[in-house]
Amino acid sequence: MPKTETTPGIEAAAPRTRLRWWTELPLIVLVYACYSAGRLVVRGDTAGAVDHGLAILRVEKFLHLNAEHPLNRLFTREAWLGVPADFWYASLHYVVTPAILIWLFRYRAAHYRAARTWLMTSTFMGLIGFTLLPTCPPRLLSAGHGFVDTMAQYSSYGWWGGAASAPKGLGGMTNQYAAMPSLHVGWALWCGVMLWRYGRTRTTKVAAVAYPLLTTIVVMGTANHYFLDAVAGAAVMGVGLFLTPYVMGVMDRLRTLLSFGPKPSAASGSSIVSGGCQTSAGERFPRQHESLAGSGPRGEPSASPTDAGEGAAAAAR
Repeated sequence: MPKTETTPGIEAAAPRTRLRWWTELPLIVLVYACYSAGRLVVRGDTAGAVDHGLAILRVEKFLHLNAEHPLNRLFTREAWLGVPADFWYASLHYVVTPAILIWLFRYRAAHYRAARTWLMTSTFMGLIGFTLLPTCPPRLLSAGHGFVDTMAQYSSYGWWGGAASAPKGLGGMTNQYAAMPSLHVGWALWCGVMLWRYGRTRTTKVAAVAYPLLTTIVVMGTANHYFLDAVAGAAVMGVGLFLTPYVMGVMDRLRTLLSFGPKPSAASGSSIVSGGCQTSAGERFPRQHESLAGSGPRGEPSASPTDAGEGAAAAAR
């Protein structure tokens, strides 16, 4: 049997139960609803979020990692870069991630369940990060820190306003201090791994590298995330990958506990329950010969109208 190429932590065997789209879709919608609700409910203290953002900026400057400033100045000065970057930030994670999930479900079904579990586990971990560490993104810092909100600057080109990727007039429906970790980068990295491992063309390999890399540049250039936010997003995906087999094991045990009805065992023999009334050759129903034996003279079976109609002529008396 040929070996199947696998990613550590991702199963390659066929799922024990066949997955159905009508059960998968509500699950994915539920996870995304939790993601959105978590961003909305856990708004955090504004002063604390600003302090966290400035602390990250100081660490980056100390480590000479603050690439956000030059990228943001470039996107602010060059609209031909800034506008596509804003469209990228505002839309692709809503399009590419579900598209790859659907692709895996239809064409790489043996890997779908583990890949979906990895994505969802990491997303919930990101929500914990938003809760414990509300962080002000660079674009919301005071102007003295040198950042420009390109989403607000180029809002006339798209559907977003001055509240990140939220549609105009709906800025109050999102938590703008959910910058750490960057799930934009985390989801893009997940997409890249899926394309690299399960894509079979050179185009998919190029996209696997380009998509997370360009997403990282975009989130910094639009001043929506710090570089360390992107690093944290990648780290969350790494931990999620490590936890995926354990999460799947827990879900399997829960499914077993919640399943209804007795399960047939291998020692029980045949799964056909006939109470010992198996049919023999020539019988249409169990114990037919026994029921007919002795019913006629000299032990001959009497012919019923039904039996006679089977092509056999009734004996003349």
